[in-house]
Amino acid sequence: MLMAHIPIRLLPPSSCGTISGFPALGPKKHEMRCCSHNFNDEGIRIQSGPVSEKLRRRLLIFISVPASSFLLFQTFPSLGKTKTKNPYDERRLLEQNKRVQRENNAPEDFPSFVREGFEVKVVASEKYLKTNSGLIYKDFEVGHGDCPKAGQQVTFHYIGYNESGRRIDSTYLQGSPAKIRMGTNALVPGFEQGIGEMRPGGKRRIIIPPELGPPVGPSTFFSAKQFEVFDVELLSIQDCTRRTIIGFYSDVVCN
Repeated sequence: MLMAHIPIRLLPPSSCGTISGFPALGPKKHEMRCCSHNFNDEGIRIQSGPVSEKLRRRLLIFISVPASSFLLFQTFPSLGKTKTKNPYDERRLLEQNKRVQRENNAPEDFPSFVREGFEVKVVASEKYLKTNSGLIYKDFEVGHGDCPKAGQQVTFHYIGYNESGRRIDSTYLQGSPAKIRMGTNALVPGFEQGIGEMRPGGKRRIIIPPELGPPVGPSTFFSAKQFEVFDVELLSIQDCTRRTIIGFYSDVVCN
């Protein structure tokens, strides 16, 4: 039902028009009786005669609105108060995130995330840098040599965290580093971008925004788009070549 706020003008006591049917409770119907007097905006009678067309339309609209709508839209101030939205308390949400991170033993200088629904603000020290793609990173050690190129294999250790600072994965605990070829879409886009600008021996913290993160949905491990944080140590870079063994069968060997 299309609802609208209907302005109501009460007639002066001296007029013959009466309006009844505004009980707080009960199924009592609205009744309206009006004489032929017309009143201006100040409530002063200006002439006698038929009701004006403008007033007639207003009365028709008024009669067509059900009685329950007045309680819903609070025509009178005494019928209720308008609920207002609480202001966004960024400081409270920031302290809440920091408290949870302390409980999860997050590492030193870990970024904070102020989340209000799908709106997220990353709070980090000035030591972090942000790229044009939205990736945020901080170098602990730069390393030496060249950065990896597409087709090369990288060997690295990493520790993954969520927004609350809880560790979700670690190759150190697994006992062996990870090995991935660059440029094969085997890595999360933000992770490949972050490690692709590292040098062997370098250590870096990468903050991956949702748009550079993994796909989400029922068929994936991730159920919500959140920021992810990785501490990465690039161990080495290997060149790779493709070799043909028998017929059309071939593989890639990295040295």
